[in-house]
Amino acid sequence: MYDELIDSGELPIARKSVIPGTGFFLPDTLEEDLEDEQTAAALEGADVAVVADPDADGLACVALIREAYDDVRNVPEPDDEDDDADETADDEPAADAVDDADEAAVALAAGEAEAPLEEPEPTPHSVALIPASPHDVEDALARVAEYGEDGIDLFVCDLAPDRYEYVEDELDAALETASGVAWYDHHQWGDDVAQSVRDAGVELVVGDSDEECSADVVYRSLEYDFAPMYEELAAVTRDHDLWLREDPRSDDLADYAYWSDPAAYVEVVREYGADLPDWVGEFLEERRVEKQALIDQAVGRSELREIGGYTVGITYGRCSQNEVAEAMREQGADASVIVKPAGSASIRGTDEFQLCHEVAGKVNGGGHPKAAGCKPDIYDDMLDYANHWVTRGAVTKQVILNAFEEVVEDAVDADDGAADTAADEA
Repeated sequence: MYDELIDSGELPIARKSVIPGTGFFLPDTLEEDLEDEQTAAALEGADVAVVADPDADGLACVALIREAYDDVRNVPEPDDEDDDADETADDEPAADAVDDADEAAVALAAGEAEAPLEEPEPTPHSVALIPASPHDVEDALARVAEYGEDGIDLFVCDLAPDRYEYVEDELDAALETASGVAWYDHHQWGDDVAQSVRDAGVELVVGDSDEECSADVVYRSLEYDFAPMYEELAAVTRDHDLWLREDPRSDDLADYAYWSDPAAYVEVVREYGADLPDWVGEFLEERRVEKQALIDQAVGRSELREIGGYTVGITYGRCSQNEVAEAMREQGADASVIVKPAGSASIRGTDEFQLCHEVAGKVNGGGHPKAAGCKPDIYDDMLDYANHWVTRGAVTKQVILNAFEEVVEDAVDADDGAADTAADEA
């Protein structure tokens, strides 16, 4: 296949909006081999490994742990960052700044990342960053077990396995290599999964997903006296991760985490905290021109559906889902679905609808009551994907709308059952 066929950098916005990024078309075997090489390089000589989701929340966790371990700072120079931006401007469109860990993980598993194969950090860290998603956290654990030094400290941050058996063997192997494993998260865990992880010998701390982000959990769990800027970094990260939208800096953090190299993001927020420097602002401003154009494309093809007394907005496109969901909310949507070209989808709720995680759970996903992500298991071959692109996600939309109907019906039945019980007791 010619490279230009999978490189969407030069495409008009209207066409770029409806097809996946370059990462979608890379073979899994190629990615796995490169991830092995990158993990081995990152762990060489490292005393600590941090397996984390590479969104703003997960990377803030890495920043906090590196600070607590007094790890060396490798702050990128503005000129270096500008050069990187210039070199990749045509190759890495501002497609999708994600804020929810599960959703980001689904996007990575779906191959939405435009340039998913990053080079290892140039200067080795004693605290190594190992990016992962809930869908491949077991692979990251296995790599730490294989390439990590005996006695290494292991942290897992901003990740939640759906079932313990998904990570059981790999976690056991990691525990044999590591001196100890601490797992910090804020997603909704099943009681049986959490207990099994603890029984395996892991220090598991799970924060309230309505009140804390994972960076909050790390900040309060580590026995370290952080400077005030790190408490502020956790707070601003929480503002976007929980979709509070009270601090304008949180959008900058989320966008910069998505558009920059994870290693660069960690070092920049260690140096500057939540107040990103001017050169980062200029970098974001340039990228947001295309981001807004992709948002406009998705909003323009959105539609509203009525499901069990709720208005559900639904659309398709490679875009920043939060702004698109907000636009549909302003049009009257109680919940919104943004289907992506790579096959995954973002689900956003409001105060009126707080069952997004239950909808996602029915279609191979998960998340929070007001923010979740999924990728329905309906793609058997490339012909299914071709149909997905041509029809603008028609099948995926219907599958998710069906899940909405099931969740709403279940909620109504539960309310009716509770009312009947109350009446009987009265």
